[in-house]
Amino acid sequence: MDRRLSTVAGSTVILYLLFFSLPSEVSSASFKIVNKCRRTVWPGLLSGANTAQLATTGFTLRSGESRTITIPQAWSGRIWGRALCGKDPQTGQFSCLTGDCGSGKVECAGGGAKPPATLAEFTLNGAGGLDFYDVSLVDGYNLPMLVVARGKGRRPANASSSGGSCSATGCLVDLNGACPSSLKVARNNRSRESVACRSACEAFGDPQYCCSGAYSTPDTCAPSPYSLFFKNACPRSYSYAYDDKTSTYTCASGDYIIIFCPLPYTSQKVLSARNDGVPLPLVNKTTMYLPSKHPNAASSPGLVKVRLISLAASVLTAHVLFYSLLSPS
Repeated sequence: MDRRLSTVAGSTVILYLLFFSLPSEVSSASFKIVNKCRRTVWPGLLSGANTAQLATTGFTLRSGESRTITIPQAWSGRIWGRALCGKDPQTGQFSCLTGDCGSGKVECAGGGAKPPATLAEFTLNGAGGLDFYDVSLVDGYNLPMLVVARGKGRRPANASSSGGSCSATGCLVDLNGACPSSLKVARNNRSRESVACRSACEAFGDPQYCCSGAYSTPDTCAPSPYSLFFKNACPRSYSYAYDDKTSTYTCASGDYIIIFCPLPYTSQKVLSARNDGVPLPLVNKTTMYLPSKHPNAASSPGLVKVRLISLAASVLTAHVLFYSLLSPS
């Protein structure tokens, strides 16, 4: 009897250890947020409806700093960077010139980004058990951003067999200086410095640019010269409402690195070595032209010439700089 009890007890222990050593079908994800800008960025985080709330909704990230956040399973929401922020000396209210969420505090507390703002959008453990993610310029642009996915080497039981490509996406270049004059957001009334670039929808309110009204379907809403300005510079980013086919990426149970102000040349060189199979490059290094022809534009400069110049760096330097981001915080 004692021998049988001992055998049963031993088997129970083994089963217990085996059960808890197995990975769960859907685990939490880690988001490492990195600030490579020369100035402080205040990331904002907004959870979608009917999804788990995060431990933080906004924080300060100084130049060169990073912070890793644990994201619940099946989470959906968006992350963006706020810039040129500070407190009003009289009211004590916190606000940002770009990407402000209207909370009056560093924590956004359920507030979303005021356009224009570059957005990283996520739906974790979505259709087919895959993560869906994109970088969107549909609401305009304020900061360069790169999202790098790292698959964990396993798939949830309900994940599709492909597992997703886990491709990098984003807008690596600074578009504020090249922004068409009718879309520019100036730092103040006395300055011509552009700190953000609005979408044509926000700038003009025209249904054809907003994909609304008679233009509310993929068949009736086409890319505009203004959305093509964003798309040509950042081929993998969302540029207008129905830009899904070339802008949404998938990964099975990924962890993610979100980088503000990545180095275009460094990122492009290193990420191209991953051979993720996506035909579109992260950066378009050619010269582009944008016709400014909207009747409501404040000024019409004719053709806006945009020259995207990649930063010169060696392949070795690129690897050192980029893979330093992959190390734990």
